[in-house]
Order: sequence, then structure tokens, then C-alpha cells
Amino acid sequence: MKEDRDGGAGRSGESKHWKPLARDRKGPPEPPDKEKIDTVYRVATQWAQRMEKSRISEYLELLHSPWRLIWLNVLSGTARGVGIAIGFTFFAATIIYVLQVLGALNLPIIGDYIADIVRIVQHQLELNTY
Repeated sequence: MKEDRDGGAGRSGESKHWKPLARDRKGPPEPPDKEKIDTVYRVATQWAQRMEKSRISEYLELLHSPWRLIWLNVLSGTARGVGIAIGFTFFAATIIYVLQVLGALNLPIIGDYIADIVRIVQHQLELNTY
């Protein structure tokens, strides 16, 4: 019983006095504390620069002000809608112009078809202006 009280195998008393065996270390020696600190500083600085380039702080500020986020989305949606309308107008005008030029060439089958399309479009435009 006395051996059990003194810290036999598997007892908690043994873990207080346990020391690892010394081993021969092969490989590069551990860098001094100054080198470790310099490495951590360099890595932290690189991460800070990357985060600054990604403008994550501005994004987080935007998330914390919902009314500003809503206002910016309304403005961007309006601008997108106006841009689509203007772009489609130019595209449609170009197509109509090309069809009129092709209709003026009096091509046998294509000319009649194009002329019908131009008449329909012009008729619709005349109806919408009044």
C-alpha cells in the first residue's frame, strides 16, 4: 500500500514529477525570440495591407448602416434601368435603320419581309406618339 501512496504507476502524483526524456535534436536550431517577433510582425503587416486593398472596412461600415445600403441599392438600380433603356433604344434604332436599308435594296423575298416589319414598327410608333 505504501507504494501506491508514493505515486505508483498510473497515479496522479506521478504526473507532477514527470519529465520528458532528453533527445538529441537534429535540424535547424529554434530562432531567437526577436526573429519570431519580426516574422509575426511581417505577416501581420502583409495581412493588414491585403485587407486595406480589399476595402473590407468600408464594406463593414456599409453593413452597419442599413439606410445607406438601401439608398445605394436604389440609386444603382435606377442607373442600371436607365442604362438598359438607353442601350435598348440605340440597339433597336440601329436594327430598324439596317432593315430600312435592306428594304430599299428591293431584294426579292427578304425585301418584302423586311418592308412588312418596318411598316409594322412605324405604325406602332405613330400610334404611341398621339
